Amino acid sequence: MKRSLTTGLCATALLLSGCTMAPRYVRPAAPVPEQWPSGAAYPQVQEDKAGLPWQSLITDARLREVITRMLANNRDLRAAVANVVAARAQYRADRSQIFPTLLGQAAGARTGGNSTTSTYNSLGLGLSSFEVDLWGRLRNQASAGFETYLATQSGMRSTKLSLVQETALAYVTLAYDEDLLTIAKSTEQSAQKSLELTQSLFNAGLGAAGDVESAKTIVAQAQSDVAANTTQVAQDRNALDLLVGAHVEDSLLPASLSQIDGTIALVPAGLSSTVLLQRPDVVEAEHTLKSANYSIGAARAAFFPTISLTAAAGFASAGLSDLFKSGSSGWSVQPNASVPLLGGATHANLAYAKATRDADVAKYEKAVQQAFADVADALARRGTINEQRAAQGRLVNAAQRSLTLSEDQYRAGTQAYVAVLTAQRTLYAARQTQVAATLADLSNRLSLYTAIGADDTL
Repeated sequence: MKRSLTTGLCATALLLSGCTMAPRYVRPAAPVPEQWPSGAAYPQVQEDKAGLPWQSLITDARLREVITRMLANNRDLRAAVANVVAARAQYRADRSQIFPTLLGQAAGARTGGNSTTSTYNSLGLGLSSFEVDLWGRLRNQASAGFETYLATQSGMRSTKLSLVQETALAYVTLAYDEDLLTIAKSTEQSAQKSLELTQSLFNAGLGAAGDVESAKTIVAQAQSDVAANTTQVAQDRNALDLLVGAHVEDSLLPASLSQIDGTIALVPAGLSSTVLLQRPDVVEAEHTLKSANYSIGAARAAFFPTISLTAAAGFASAGLSDLFKSGSSGWSVQPNASVPLLGGATHANLAYAKATRDADVAKYEKAVQQAFADVADALARRGTINEQRAAQGRLVNAAQRSLTLSEDQYRAGTQAYVAVLTAQRTLYAARQTQVAATLADLSNRLSLYTAIGADDTL
């Protein structure tokens, strides 16, 4: 009878230990359309698998080397990796509380007084105060810690994804500012020749003083831009070094956008917006939400009795040689149960856990919405950038021909210098806008890579 009662109690405890107070997790519905937006600004979406590994995104050998170095040296990434290690260690610490801890103890004492001495020696094994997790409080805490660990892991992947984009964009921006510096220098040289022409015509009595001063304005503007762009190039290099976490040699740097143009692939977006559920920051938000869900289970379990057990067994004797003799052994078991009756923070903790879960639901939904907006914005730029670049190319060609004709007519005395001045300014601005359009194209490809976020190599 006694044996069957014991068996029944053990079975009951086993059944209770399998229960959980956490609410059943259901992923919130994505508050975004199932398909990408369409219209005049958007390209025709292809059925290809969405996303692209960065090794396939970047084909320029020098830029790939720079990104590889960044992944090895960037301090933000090192901090993200350390956060993952810390979260994993914290999860292991939380999980260890589910299981009993076995302690070994040894002690010896010798005391004396009034011409007498006494000796005491002990050796034993025991269980520290071990909570029998009948209601799943410890298991829910451990599960919450595990989801937090997974969230930090996804956060690290998100950091990698962003850093790849930032490094490539810094590299491209350096090339863009190198192009602006080249354009400013060539414009300065061209304007200087134009100034020499107007000055010679004025000295010969064939030109006006106003033409000379007008010519000086283009020279001064170009000289100012050369100084500004020289500074910007130096700052771009500093920014790239900071991202990489080490100095980048000149041999790895681009001289112009034309060297990079065509080496950054176009990332497919796929047909369905469900790909966003794989984006690292969205995955991170969902793991945070799951952790909050388990925290509710732990807070609910706190309303039920807490049962703990402390046990010890070992040997004790007055003499060390008698420690293991018959009659020196002993044991003790100290069960303990407690339940909150009045006061305490159990109700407040449960309310806090539920409110935190509700906030994390909103954060998850906002992460999905932000991801959708990122892709939609990138696609809107993608749909028109090729037409813009082609138009800018035609504008530069037309401006160059206009300047040549204006200069020829000015030399022939059939046109005022103001036409040359206007043509010079138009060409200068057109060349700057042309390289800006190339930068926008390459930046858009990198933005789409990060917005899709489906990179299996991270």
